[in-house]
Amino acid sequence: MAVLEAAYPVNLLVGGRSCLVVGGGTVAARKVEGLLACDAQVHLVAPEVDDEIRGWPQVTVEQRSYRQGDVDGRWLVISATDSTEVNRAVYLDCEAAGIWVCGADDPENCSFTLPSIVRRGTLVVTVSTGGRSPAMARWLRERLEGEIGPEYEVLLDLVADQRAAVKAGGHSPAQLDWQKALDSDMLALIRAGDLDSARRRLKTCLSSSSD
Repeated sequence: MAVLEAAYPVNLLVGGRSCLVVGGGTVAARKVEGLLACDAQVHLVAPEVDDEIRGWPQVTVEQRSYRQGDVDGRWLVISATDSTEVNRAVYLDCEAAGIWVCGADDPENCSFTLPSIVRRGTLVVTVSTGGRSPAMARWLRERLEGEIGPEYEVLLDLVADQRAAVKAGGHSPAQLDWQKALDSDMLALIRAGDLDSARRRLKTCLSSSSD
């Protein structure tokens, strides 16, 4: 399989779903952590397992080599080993079973790739190079982390709450100029800790756009 040059971006909802991680090192630990952050049910198989992974009680672990059939019943699989042969075996098993699979830093053995992620609450910003350069994806993510601070999470909360209020009032949010509100000084007001003024600015912008 060639490097994914035209990947279709999606956000998979893995909460409560059975996911398998093959591998027990540092990379596997990062993948497990990402799955747990989204409330996935994680099972891990590896001959050797880092203590960090064993410290997560919500992760079930089998300390052994990968075997054909380990992917059965899983919704999503991540192979995070340093063995191309193992990654390939996992990939082929998942392809045969119709299961999403990612070979970490091994795009030849992927049906999807994982982007670098900046999370601010439910705001998610991702960077992907289609598996061509994970290092560049991480570099760009670190730059974005410096620019997109926690104030963006607050901004999202304010806008989402107002959108819900508009819908509850029987109106269509699509008819309002949200861009005008977002382009206002709302973000600066939030950074200054003046949330009441930010809320008023939001309502004023939306009110004027509905006139």
